[in-house]
Amino acid sequence: MKQKISAKAETMKQNKYMTFTLDKETYGVDILKIKEIIGVIDITPVPRMPEFIKGVINLRGSIIPVIDLRLKIGFEERAYDERTCIIIVEIGDSRESIKLGIIVDRVLEVANYTSNDLEPAPNFGLKIDTSFILSMAKKEGKVVSILDIDALLTTQDVNIIRTTKKKAKTDGDTERLKDVKNNK
Repeated sequence: MKQKISAKAETMKQNKYMTFTLDKETYGVDILKIKEIIGVIDITPVPRMPEFIKGVINLRGSIIPVIDLRLKIGFEERAYDERTCIIIVEIGDSRESIKLGIIVDRVLEVANYTSNDLEPAPNFGLKIDTSFILSMAKKEGKVVSILDIDALLTTQDVNIIRTTKKKAKTDGDTERLKDVKNNK
């Protein structure tokens, strides 16, 4: 008996998905969540953060927290190369949202999956959390895990990311004030 696809996945069924790889697996995120894709740039570490939070970047004057998606979902860390990208996404809702950079191994393409291509995420049992997987897309013999980028992070993760952004902004303001005082 087929499980029902989540309501959120059902409303997204006609959307396009940005696909990317982590390790040898392919994942997708609703294209409407993506603001831009950039190559890896200098990431400023922020002390005392979980391992998956790599730090912050300054993107055209905006401080953006960055996570390594490989580490967040349980893969081993690997060195970044010329194909590694940071996908800037917006998580949250219309009342409150956060821009976040997610590091992926390689961006593939924009794919369009219809409701016929989507199936519910499999149930692996009680001890394995798959709440961040909206559905599984199958097309041309391949399977793509469609991620719910909002559900990927826990409330605690989001609060840590907010703190990271505020700390980086405050530290940057302090540095700018020091620079102004030193120039006078």
